[in-house]
Amino acid sequence: MEKNSSCCFSNLSSNLPITCLITFITIFLRRVLNVIYRTGKPLGKRVSPQRPLSTLIVLGSGGHTAEMINLLLVLRKERFTPRFYIAAATDNMSLQKARVLENSLADSSETRGLSAEFMQIYRSREVGQSYVTSVWTTLVAMAHALWLMIKIRPQVVLCNGPGTCIPLCVIAFFIKVIGIRRSSIFYVESIARVKRLSLSGLLLYKLRIADQFFVQWPQLQRKYPRAHYVGCLM
Repeated sequence: MEKNSSCCFSNLSSNLPITCLITFITIFLRRVLNVIYRTGKPLGKRVSPQRPLSTLIVLGSGGHTAEMINLLLVLRKERFTPRFYIAAATDNMSLQKARVLENSLADSSETRGLSAEFMQIYRSREVGQSYVTSVWTTLVAMAHALWLMIKIRPQVVLCNGPGTCIPLCVIAFFIKVIGIRRSSIFYVESIARVKRLSLSGLLLYKLRIADQFFVQWPQLQRKYPRAHYVGCLM
């Protein structure tokens, strides 16, 4: 009898880690599905329509920053504040343009006293970098993105295609899954993308990471029906 009891206890002990693992995976997957289901929903009833929202703005080299600046010009500055601008560590020009924008708003009565911060993030992969070495740089970029997101804890993430937005958006999605903070991710595809999405846009669209996905050409909206056509913003 004692031998049988000992065997049963041993079996239970050996199955306990597997049971805990299955339970954890089940809870995690349910949480992921719940976050995906809520994608596109408003921030919530607790957020007042007049309450400022901390906003993370991802800038990129080339035309990405120019498009983002044009978008920010029509944004309600008093609503989306404080603003945190992030660009790649090797991209100083984008942050300079953002500083010029914020300086031009400094004398405005509606934005006086509102804050803006400027930060840089490591790139996952530089242009021409081999895929082998990019594994390490991607891990470093993800760790840096995690640190920045925990530090900023934005309520809104605004991006339009640079590769630097991917680790930030993934971390924002993961933070929503574990329930630390809900960040609404707004992605505006570049006007240069007429027939198909950029790699960044395709990843965020297919993985359902972006809460709201906007395109500037009607044929893109027909090809990707969950996207919203907003016309040309430039």
